[in-house]
Amino acid sequence: MAAPCYLGWDFSTQQLKVIAIDEQLRVIYEDNVHFDKDLPEFKTQGGVYIHSDRLTVTSPVLMWVKALDMILEKMKSSGFNFSQIRAMSGAGQQHGSVYWKKGSIQILKNASSELPLHQSLKGCFSVSDSPIWMDSSTASQCRALEKALGGAQHLASVTGSRAYERFTGNQIAKIYSQNPEVYEQTERISLVSSFAASLFLGAYAPIDYSDGSGMNLLQIWEKAWSKPCLDACAPGLEERLGCPVPSHSVLGPISPYYSQRYGFSPDCKIVAFTGDNPASLAGMRLQEGDIAISLGTSDTLFLWIQEPTPALEGHILCNPVDSQTYMALLCFKNGSLMRERIRDDCASGSWDEFSKALSSTAAGNSGNLGFYFDVMEITPEAAGIHRFNRDNQKVPRFPKEVEIRALIEGQFMAKRIHAEKLGYKVCK
Repeated sequence: MAAPCYLGWDFSTQQLKVIAIDEQLRVIYEDNVHFDKDLPEFKTQGGVYIHSDRLTVTSPVLMWVKALDMILEKMKSSGFNFSQIRAMSGAGQQHGSVYWKKGSIQILKNASSELPLHQSLKGCFSVSDSPIWMDSSTASQCRALEKALGGAQHLASVTGSRAYERFTGNQIAKIYSQNPEVYEQTERISLVSSFAASLFLGAYAPIDYSDGSGMNLLQIWEKAWSKPCLDACAPGLEERLGCPVPSHSVLGPISPYYSQRYGFSPDCKIVAFTGDNPASLAGMRLQEGDIAISLGTSDTLFLWIQEPTPALEGHILCNPVDSQTYMALLCFKNGSLMRERIRDDCASGSWDEFSKALSSTAAGNSGNLGFYFDVMEITPEAAGIHRFNRDNQKVPRFPKEVEIRALIEGQFMAKRIHAEKLGYKVCK
């Protein structure tokens, strides 16, 4: 009998990735399908369509389904033994949403194993191009939601975040207001994560608490949909969303489609998929008091938190590992590009020189402090370069080595301050 193994999926913005691990957590298989390169017929750039208004950003739903077909066929061609898979789960890009047309549940349930899945599902979506996390076209819906809930802070206190343009509740409100007939044709709304789980389950998978708390719709304390939020977005929304579940829920066995077409065991279990940010917390095995920081184009900070205090900046999400606790998420737009700009200006474009300059100055920077925002920041909402000397006087410039330390200390001080505002306590 083949040794048991487990599959993990990542439905991200630019590609679909799969990884198989054995019971000792050793990687035994991994592969990916890159949307732009491997599925050129969809004509995406970076996996997305940026519309003419430069605000609307979508991805074609069938591209994700076809990518799944493609990667499973690659695995089959390589001789991968699907019968050894005991369970699978995965992640999806957070805040994207999928709209299933009335009657699609029967097509999903009864898909013919003789056909690739994308051929069976091609008529199943009332919205063919899904709004994703990069979309920023719902400003008016955000204002309306905050007004309906009594202000931005009250909305944050209920759902964990003030209204954000990419959040699903506001995207649904836009679809309902602009295309009510499309909304009327929709029987189920999934997140990318629950959509992916649905493909394997052969039924509509529920939204998990953690990804669901990035929608401006879920009461994070009660783990249930907020009726005032639902009512502010669209009628009949609760039945289209289904009941949310804990992020580690076993949803059921894999669809017979996969047993018949690829040889999966009928006993293979589908565990709820979640969003990419919650999956990062789970994957890094964070515990209470831990902080993880991703230093990328935007810097992202996330942490395990026991008693959150939702604020106007940052997000409180339900913890994917422990449903009784929470995770905080902060995003800082002026990340690596800002550091690279100061590196180029002050260290001749060399990270070695940058590091030497940083090491040549003492912690605390002799009281000199700087805040660096080349573009409008998210947390806090501010722009420009602001330098202060030890006497708290604003100054036009610093010596190069002081500038470098001011940048690094200012960025990390901001991360700590805003984490503490969300309820994080620095352990002594």
